[in-house]
Amino acid sequence: MKGKIGRRSFLRNSAVTCGSMLVLSSGRTAFSYQANEKVAYAVVGVGSRGSYLAQTFARIGGQPIALCDANEGKIAPLVSKFPSVRVYRDMRKLFDEREKELDAVAVATADHAHAVASAMALRRGKHVYCEKPIAHDVREARTLRLLAAEAKVATQMGNQGMATDSFRRTLEAIEDGAIGVIREAHVWFVLGGSGPRQLPTDTPPVPPELDWDAWLGPAAYRPYHPQYVFGWGGWWDFGTGALGGAGSHGMNLTFKALRLRQLWDGPASPEKRIRIESTIPEKAPHGFPRWQHVRYHIPARGNMPPAIIYWYNAPREQLERQGVWSKLEEIAGRDLVWKDGSWTPESGSLLVGEKGVVHTNGHNSVCQLLPLEKFPDQSGPPKRYPHSPGHEREFILACKGEARCFSEFDHSGPVIELLLAGNVAGRFDEPLEFDPVECRIVNNAEADALLRPPYRQGWAL
Repeated sequence: MKGKIGRRSFLRNSAVTCGSMLVLSSGRTAFSYQANEKVAYAVVGVGSRGSYLAQTFARIGGQPIALCDANEGKIAPLVSKFPSVRVYRDMRKLFDEREKELDAVAVATADHAHAVASAMALRRGKHVYCEKPIAHDVREARTLRLLAAEAKVATQMGNQGMATDSFRRTLEAIEDGAIGVIREAHVWFVLGGSGPRQLPTDTPPVPPELDWDAWLGPAAYRPYHPQYVFGWGGWWDFGTGALGGAGSHGMNLTFKALRLRQLWDGPASPEKRIRIESTIPEKAPHGFPRWQHVRYHIPARGNMPPAIIYWYNAPREQLERQGVWSKLEEIAGRDLVWKDGSWTPESGSLLVGEKGVVHTNGHNSVCQLLPLEKFPDQSGPPKRYPHSPGHEREFILACKGEARCFSEFDHSGPVIELLLAGNVAGRFDEPLEFDPVECRIVNNAEADALLRPPYRQGWAL
């Protein structure tokens, strides 16, 4: 064996060695040997988030190799910043031509293409940073978690709230019993959904800068319409609604604090099933409900008792009319609106314990134990969990084997499964029984099929 290993071979496998030191035959550690190496990356989907990631990774230890977007107009502004990168419209061609040059891939397409891009990267042994949610359906989230475990690479979902001292310090406090046993949690997003939608019937021409076939990706074919491209988040076939978009931020502390991840470990058992109930004003077959309440009935986990997670998505006026807002204010014992400049200051979550309550903002980036007079000291770094250098930087360091991502797919995959199963529940009147080990709905075959919708020919996970 020679005294050095290839940098991409090292970077590809470095996630496995987090927390340990791999000694090369030359006597130098792999980490110090690679200290000045840059992580070669591609970005698939360069709209606002993808453009941000392309530029951010370049500033913090990355080397851009390729950019891909079905809309060439999105790529053009970045080419002047990175004149040496190769540009692509079709992600499949990017992977075919640039696989050997890449260490990592960032994915920021529309939701329906997140999983196929991430899976292409994982199957090639690349580290993956995927914007939230990492999947468009439950089957995709499960597949990505398993692929990531097999590839032994760094993965991260783009939910930056977990990369704060406040999140990690609060999680430690909950684990240490500060608020006692938690039997209920509330997560809400103040917006609402698209409501019932009519499919467009006119067929305008495809803009010359857009590759419509590449944009559709695995989704069923239909004629181009700008409503799909510019408003994809409100369409069932392309977006994931508030549960996927906002729940990806708001559900994380609840999921961690209630130790829900262990329900996904075998063996399968009826005692591990999660009952999901949904209330909506009317069905929205092509979009998402104007408002939705979901109740996740969580079974016991080890020595933790059963719990209920309540999800609410609606405009604030609707939540007030329904009595939800006043109920949440009563639980918190204070005003729910954050004054910290949060993107969605009226959104948040409450974890209700026997000895106190935790109130978070919509991103879970700011968390407070209540009442404040009982928990006066809530500052400083976490003690057991690592201080985060920043969400994106943590990913780059993980690619080099110098950190471990807090929102790796082993965590974010099950979170997204839970959230997207809630979307499926919104299509049925009766409660659904979701088996997290077997990844299926056991009491409704039609609902179960929606966990794994078919792909268009030419696309596969």
